[in-house]
Amino acid sequence: AAAGILCYVGAYVFITYDDYDHFFEDVYTLIPAVIIIAVGTLLFIIGLIGCCATIRESRCGLATFVIILLLVFITEVVVVVLGYIYRAKVEDEVDHSIRKVYNRYNGTNPDAASRAIDYVQRQLRCCGIHNYSDWENTVWFKQTKNNSVPLSCCKAALSNCTGSLTHPMDLYSEGCEALVVKKLQEIMMYVIWAALAFAAIQLLGMLCACIVLCRRSRDPAYELLIAGGTYA
Repeated sequence: AAAGILCYVGAYVFITYDDYDHFFEDVYTLIPAVIIIAVGTLLFIIGLIGCCATIRESRCGLATFVIILLLVFITEVVVVVLGYIYRAKVEDEVDHSIRKVYNRYNGTNPDAASRAIDYVQRQLRCCGIHNYSDWENTVWFKQTKNNSVPLSCCKAALSNCTGSLTHPMDLYSEGCEALVVKKLQEIMMYVIWAALAFAAIQLLGMLCACIVLCRRSRDPAYELLIAGGTYA
């Protein structure tokens, strides 16, 4: 179950990142998500080994289980550290790239940058980088010469909005940069909390395995007689 949830968290980060990748040039930020998916896959196999070793009370199997869990635990600590590092870098990355994305906007749906901006403005209910007036400095605004911003800046409740700057009350007043930063930092926090939560679960797993190992070592007479198939 823990393995499945970890893989889900990693996949969620990938899917969400895909919607905002134009605003975030550093692909290395996905490293924590990649690691957590790998850990989730490995954890499923480790869980099967641990179950089999516990049922058979195999000292060798349980010892292996504890060692591998310890290595995975260390890996998850690394994920937490990387998550905090990249979370701190999000604001600088977005600030560096967002103006370039807005300058590439051309208003056509097939264009990737245009789709990304329209999607973000609708989803986050924002307009422009800091506010809707930022559109006045873009190439698209100067070329169209109609004193309007994209329709994605229009408030969802309004059906007759044309994006005209003569009716600013029809437009979202908040800029997108701060909201994109907040969203990406939230995504990274999901990875951090997932890694911390399942690191605690793995500590519990190691503790339980150690208890079984200690019990097994105190009862040397308890052995499986393979030849007879009975217990002594």
